[in-house]
Amino acid sequence: MSHDTTAPLVIFDLDGTLIDTSPDLVASLNHTIAAEGLEPVTYDDLTHLVGQGVHMMITRAYAMRERALDEETRARLFNRFMDFYLGTMPGASKPYAGVLDALDRLEGAGMKLAVCTNKIESLTFPLLEKLGLKDRFGTITGGDTFAWRKPDARHILGTIEKAGASASRSIMIGDSVNDIAAAKNAAIPSIAVPFGYSDVPVATLDPSIIISHYDELTPALVTRLIGG
Repeated sequence: MSHDTTAPLVIFDLDGTLIDTSPDLVASLNHTIAAEGLEPVTYDDLTHLVGQGVHMMITRAYAMRERALDEETRARLFNRFMDFYLGTMPGASKPYAGVLDALDRLEGAGMKLAVCTNKIESLTFPLLEKLGLKDRFGTITGGDTFAWRKPDARHILGTIEKAGASASRSIMIGDSVNDIAAAKNAAIPSIAVPFGYSDVPVATLDPSIIISHYDELTPALVTRLIGG
């Protein structure tokens, strides 16, 4: 790990930001809740389900169907989800258009790259590995890396510390309120992408800037946002 704290650190969320995981999240959740006779969810439901991990996704699916969910059932369904999701990974999940070129540009400019996701490590690392992306990031933190997760600022600040970087030279890229709120809480700039899983227009989250395609993510933009 480089400990050059002057090098800018670009932190990415995972689901809905770096990688379009929607087909596999929907398929895995539907496989999971089918065991209890719940009606399948759709892609349009996904924005209301994701963002706080598998347990919460299952809980929210039950709430959508107005079904009670006890802890024993939730634990059993969590294991069912994990078995299916890991067993079919990476499935149809793929990086968003322009991601790989953007990573090349940032890395070529001497910038550090990190992932900070609420997805637990046991799902995050294999997914990045199977998509050939794991080695692109010097630091990867999941929803269970620390005792807190986004939108708690300490998730981002802990990621920055692990990366050997400085908060004053860091920026967060994400698709949802968890990402943009965490960046604000950590007092770092944020870039929002509108093609992810936010249940509200990302402009209403008040990010530092919105990019509609990764072609817009350049070293010059990062440098400008972190203040030169």
